[in-house]
Amino acid sequence: MNNIIKITIILLTSLPSTTFSQNAKKNTVLFYDTAEPFSDGLAGVKRNDKWGFINKRGKEIITLKYDYIRNFENGFAEVRVKGKWGFIDKTGEEITPLKYDEIRSFSEDLACVEFKDKWGFVDKNGKEVIPIKYEYIKDFSEGLAGVKLNGKWGFIDKNGREIIPFVYQRINEFSEGLSTVVLNGKGGFIDKTGKKVTPFIYDNAEDPSEGCIPVRSNGKWGFIDKTGKELTALKYDDFKPFSEGLAAIKSNGKWGFINTKGEEVISLQYSSTTSFSEGLVGVYLNNKSGHIDKNENIIIPLKYKHVSSFSEGLAGVEFNEKEGFIDKTGEEVIAPKYYYAKPFYKGVSIVKLNEKYGIIDKNGNELTEIKYDKIYDFDDDVSFVILNGKKGYIDLTGKEVIPTKYYSAQAFSDGLALCNINGTYYYINKKGNISIEVRKPKKSGDVIEIENH
Repeated sequence: MNNIIKITIILLTSLPSTTFSQNAKKNTVLFYDTAEPFSDGLAGVKRNDKWGFINKRGKEIITLKYDYIRNFENGFAEVRVKGKWGFIDKTGEEITPLKYDEIRSFSEDLACVEFKDKWGFVDKNGKEVIPIKYEYIKDFSEGLAGVKLNGKWGFIDKNGREIIPFVYQRINEFSEGLSTVVLNGKGGFIDKTGKKVTPFIYDNAEDPSEGCIPVRSNGKWGFIDKTGKELTALKYDDFKPFSEGLAAIKSNGKWGFINTKGEEVISLQYSSTTSFSEGLVGVYLNNKSGHIDKNENIIIPLKYKHVSSFSEGLAGVEFNEKEGFIDKTGEEVIAPKYYYAKPFYKGVSIVKLNEKYGIIDKNGNELTEIKYDKIYDFDDDVSFVILNGKKGYIDLTGKEVIPTKYYSAQAFSDGLALCNINGTYYYINKKGNISIEVRKPKKSGDVIEIENH
């Protein structure tokens, strides 16, 4: 499945999919070869090379009969049998026949489908609303989709009407009302009526950012507005996207900033920069770094080896190979002592000291011991941690809400995480309670009981 790690468990002996002890209250016991993270309330599971779906109560909602599946998204999943794809809904009803050679997820209520080397679109009722006749297609974006016919690209609307003629060699999806297209080897921009808003003279172009469009010709970058008006000459060697109204630009090895009018408002003298955040930007000059404001006033003296962008009022700084944090007055509110410190997120930072990790608050208080082998980024206020090779979870207060006892674990998805302890795999919730027992190696004749949830 796309970007998903599959966890496979091998039983010592074969067991049936549902087992009851003589005294049990007919609790369902699930034995699957592979289980996927939950998405949209359902999780894909596999047994004997066939895939289906269970819900968060462990009930098998969709029969294990598919050769391959993709996770549910917005109420639909893509499934495959004997090399052919189709869509099912969350009841397991096949909304399209399984006849397509390839399909993609829905975008703006329509999905791309391929049949016998031709592409078209189906709606959420499974109806082929745009004929399967195109050589290739892109997803709908801002009401239009790029499609290729007879070797040329154009655009159609959701009724299949040709809105922009099939004359282009390459196209991109619409963004902020514009699409970059290539005609006769040169790129330019068109609007949603097909009108050319720029000349076709560019070698490369990026998506609009704060109303400004980066374009390149003869190896040099510049900016135009959404009408095609040139905001800057094409003279820069590199650039960074706009942030807080300013974009970093580079020329002759030096960086500075322009505003959305194309005016150079911060001189090109810096060897490197971060991006503006909370009104300030990190700059590097003569192997030292600090922060300046939008008027190029030095707010934080350039004395550090490295600085990061401000986040939640604090910025990371490195001094004498150690990292800490400063506020916007330049006061070192957390003295540099860590080997590594991540930007603050919801009031906490992940730090590293003596090859171990912990988290601190904005006053420098250690919310956990600096003891973990690894702490991953917080996701939905919970972080996945490793201690002595065992996995668990902490919250933003540093509390170990789920003990580090699992041999393997996944990040939480849709409120549940798949974990393994002593060879038994469970879905657990964020309180550490077992939601579903997926599979447990047992000797022949042993019986597993779990509570209904």
